[in-house]
Amino acid sequence: MSDTSTSDGNTLFPLVLSIVAAAATGVLWAYANPIQLVPGVIQWRIFAFLPPLVGILLGWRSGFICGYLGTIIWSLLAGAFIPAHSLLVDGVMVGLTGLVPGLIFNPAKMTMDRQALVKIAATCLIVGVVMVFAVSASLAYLGIFPFWWAIFYLGLSDIVPMLIGTPLLIIPAIRILKSAHPSGFKRF
Repeated sequence: MSDTSTSDGNTLFPLVLSIVAAAATGVLWAYANPIQLVPGVIQWRIFAFLPPLVGILLGWRSGFICGYLGTIIWSLLAGAFIPAHSLLVDGVMVGLTGLVPGLIFNPAKMTMDRQALVKIAATCLIVGVVMVFAVSASLAYLGIFPFWWAIFYLGLSDIVPMLIGTPLLIIPAIRILKSAHPSGFKRF
């Protein structure tokens, strides 16, 4: 676990915050996505930036928890829960959209300048493409949605908000966390 400051802090704060963020993610995905790209199957997830944002701010484990549990909560609330798909493919792959940026970027050990924001966006793009391909393959294998259409719609649904939202919100989010915990805390 890497520190966000020189403080010994504790890991309970980022763990609890990642679970709260997962619940918020699931609820927002289920109820605050007004644009249905494919009604009943794929909506534009304007909050798809939450797992990578949480991963960068609170650590890779927190990012994975946010993405994985957020997906499970969303699928249950939206009536889209499919055990093999939701638990094994969708949940894990969305969890990776929080895990990978959290492994690569630690705000305490880097300057959040334009170059860092471009790298964050590029990382979101790469992990988003991998996630979209895996989830699309699962949907196609299960006979739920054709592969290439899923690629197109899931790309719009998830990658675009991650590309825009994560770099746009990372600096204000860092400021909020630093003001809430001036002595620092450990990332989880």
